[in-house]
Amino acid sequence: MAKNHKRPGRTRTKRDNRREPMLLSKIDPQEINIREGEIKSIVCPDCRTWRRLIGETKLVIRDHCISDKVAEGHKHVRCDGSNQVVQLDIPIEQWSESMLAADSTATGRRSARQHYKPLPAPAKPITKLAVPTAQAALAAYREHFKKCQASGVSGRCTGMQRCAAGARLATLYEQRKVLDRERARFDRSYRAAALTNTAVEWAKHHEATVSVKAGTAKRSGTAVEEANNACRMRQADTVSEFRGPQLPLAPKDAAVHEQRQAELGKQYARRKATSTA
Repeated sequence: MAKNHKRPGRTRTKRDNRREPMLLSKIDPQEINIREGEIKSIVCPDCRTWRRLIGETKLVIRDHCISDKVAEGHKHVRCDGSNQVVQLDIPIEQWSESMLAADSTATGRRSARQHYKPLPAPAKPITKLAVPTAQAALAAYREHFKKCQASGVSGRCTGMQRCAAGARLATLYEQRKVLDRERARFDRSYRAAALTNTAVEWAKHHEATVSVKAGTAKRSGTAVEEANNACRMRQADTVSEFRGPQLPLAPKDAAVHEQRQAELGKQYARRKATSTA
């Protein structure tokens, strides 16, 4: 059995809307479609919607209403563009060339990719911030009070009463003020405890350092080097062991020593004069 298919529309009446025929050469190529193998259609000049073109030798806009949607209780209104004659005064091939030219021009004007910049999100009110400071809450309350008092609406903030938003801001400021005061007290106690613990730790290290049982730093070499490297506490009114013929009391070369001391004296004098100037 052959499948049913929709037959193309055809002109069922010879009447038209008694207007001058629309010439294909005067119609914009993007407002009409007469390609082979496709349903012929055109933009109605009255209602500016796409409508079917019916007929083979004589193209006519199909009878239609102004709008496809009508409010309940109202009737459809027939469009004046119904049965408008469209005359093919130029060959379809010439129309196809003009259509291709219009498509290429529109494609050249259109950007290959469109970039959309997102709109910035509005700032959150102070009452919805996670941890607003007392100063920020006070500044927000003052700004709100100034604007609300000047608005002139009923229930606005005045010297004796507050609106709902003003009351929330005032309560938030009081809460943050108490929390900031407690935080400052906690910080002070924490710093005092840290100083006390540091002093105790340093006292322990000092006791361990000055202990008489502290070991020596080095236990090798001559007797003078061993005594020099020893770290022991010395009793009062005792003579040091850092004495004897092993310790040099005069420079090895007196002339070189004197020359070196003279050069150091001159360098010190020049440095002092430069810093004074």
